[in-house]
Amino acid sequence: MSLAVSSPPRTIRIGSRKSALALVQTYWVQEQLQKHFPDRTFEVETMSTQGDKILDVALSKIGDKGLFTKELETGMLNQGIDLAVHSLKDLPTNLPEGLVLGVVTERENPADALVVHAKHQDKQLETLPAGAVIGTSSLRRLAQLRHHYPHLAFKDVRGNLNTRLAKLDEGEYDALILAAAGLQRLDMAARIHQIIPPEISLHAVGQGALGIECRSDDQEVLDLLKALEHLPTAQRCYAERAFLRDLEGGCQVPIGVNTEIVDDRLTLTGIVASIDGQQIVQGTVTGAATEAEQVGTLLANDLRAKGATKILAEIFAEIQRP
Repeated sequence: MSLAVSSPPRTIRIGSRKSALALVQTYWVQEQLQKHFPDRTFEVETMSTQGDKILDVALSKIGDKGLFTKELETGMLNQGIDLAVHSLKDLPTNLPEGLVLGVVTERENPADALVVHAKHQDKQLETLPAGAVIGTSSLRRLAQLRHHYPHLAFKDVRGNLNTRLAKLDEGEYDALILAAAGLQRLDMAARIHQIIPPEISLHAVGQGALGIECRSDDQEVLDLLKALEHLPTAQRCYAERAFLRDLEGGCQVPIGVNTEIVDDRLTLTGIVASIDGQQIVQGTVTGAATEAEQVGTLLANDLRAKGATKILAEIFAEIQRP
């Protein structure tokens, strides 16, 4: 009588963009999965996305539907990879059929950060001189900072983090606005000159968190990913993503958020601003953390009632102009 030989568990293939930050994030996920499931094999496969290839056009002009995710999603749907690690702020709120947001990991500081040229080490955002050139590729940051600091000049900046910092250090910019989380993950926290408070710049939806996407019918992978879930972060991000989705705003629209959970109560603050910073609508909703998406929908409805729809329509029209 022959004994049945069990086949080894399947190798799980993790997809990642090729940027330094994407790889740091992906290798962290690989390490965590390996730690939880030492008998499994997790391999990383890299690819370039449209957003990585087009560096001479403002993000808002390219269109943001899957700008940094489409190639990875195609890889999952074609069975080439089993999951993909994203900066959650880059992941559209509506995913392709057959794919799902499998897990949200614990969030780093979601705030925006000021990084300055050496000559401005004695300055803060509010004390930079008139005409100082601030680099940002985000319409959200641009709109809010124009509102608070109309005396500053703003210039688009693209490329990976090292490229942007090199342009700053060479004097092309007086300062940059970057995500604190990205700098921290790349061991560049020393470059953070100032954390920008939420009353000046509400952060992007999902900023600071990782979102891991996979096939919706791949229960094996979904079960593995549960080991990485951080529920408070997930609840905050579900509320933020519902708010963005219900406003039909993409990653490149001036929509900012801030969330906190205290005693199982989730408070979500959101803003919609015109690109010139002249028009702003803002609101705050609190509800049960277990009903995070409803909180996001309530805030979207509140801001619509305050005029957000008109502002967003004007922004889309402006972005689409050649």
